[in-house]
Amino acid sequence: MAARRRGKKKSGRSYAWRYRGRIVACVFVEVIIICALVIMIGWNKGVKEWFEQFEQPVLKEVDISGINSPNAILMQARGGKILGEINGEAQIYPASMTKIMTVILGIENFDDLDEKITLTNEMFSGLYEQDATQAGFQPGEEVRVIDLLYGAMLPSGAECCIALADTISGSEADFAELMNKKAGKLGMENTHFCDSTGLHNPDHYSTVKDIAVLMKYCIKNDTFREIVETSRHSTGVTNIHPDGITYYSTMFKNLSDPTVTGGKILGGKTGYTSEAGHCLVSFAEIEGREYIFVSAGASGADGNTIPHIQDAVTVYNRVGAAIEEKMNDNNK
Repeated sequence: MAARRRGKKKSGRSYAWRYRGRIVACVFVEVIIICALVIMIGWNKGVKEWFEQFEQPVLKEVDISGINSPNAILMQARGGKILGEINGEAQIYPASMTKIMTVILGIENFDDLDEKITLTNEMFSGLYEQDATQAGFQPGEEVRVIDLLYGAMLPSGAECCIALADTISGSEADFAELMNKKAGKLGMENTHFCDSTGLHNPDHYSTVKDIAVLMKYCIKNDTFREIVETSRHSTGVTNIHPDGITYYSTMFKNLSDPTVTGGKILGGKTGYTSEAGHCLVSFAEIEGREYIFVSAGASGADGNTIPHIQDAVTVYNRVGAAIEEKMNDNNK
């Protein structure tokens, strides 16, 4: 009897060890799964984005020929499928489209967007001589970071860009290095930045494809979207402007109606220098999906004709019409 009792005790201990072993094995498997997900998120910039690249686009291609701009590209925002292009990888001068990189880096490098920055005389050096567009701030003015971000995006304020660049990196040259590192990480293979503003420099160049890649990244940031989709912004009170400053989006100001076939243009950033021509990077929602359109090098703008804006409206209308046609064919 004693031997049998000892045998039962031995059997109980054996069962307990087996039970514990199963728990340890389950925990180990869970840890492996979690680690695998973390690696996937790190390597593929998020599981959601990883799956996006396999998503079938509604349209295989869209005809974007016959527009004003000699360089243009249409991209589906989700997945990055290129639906149409004209000289998509030819070198262009991006002009103030550069500022979307400045703004996204500003968002990512300030923990507190209500932090105030004092604009110095040095930040305005050369801007008047180059006839650079400004938001309306003055040397010695104390301005919130968020108002500088809006000032860079909406009225294309060069002083806002330089204030952000100097505060983040200590100088525009060092900030340009940060811009180029970011461009490299995003796969912008044919882009080189020299400054935060896009004022002409022969060594400051990009392609409409690279700008589309940048915009695809930027619009995933909620703060960036809020800024770029805004048509009008009033700043907070400053030590020089007790009522703040109100400024307007250069794109929305020239876009009489954002409505296009099946949707609307959500936001964008214009650009112009005599060397770059008229440029625009924009995005629109059409039939529940977002599309990015970038154009550069347009000429012939006057009081009644705004070629880069017209190009965006034309192309987005073609997207909407093509989707409607496909839906009608599917319903037959």
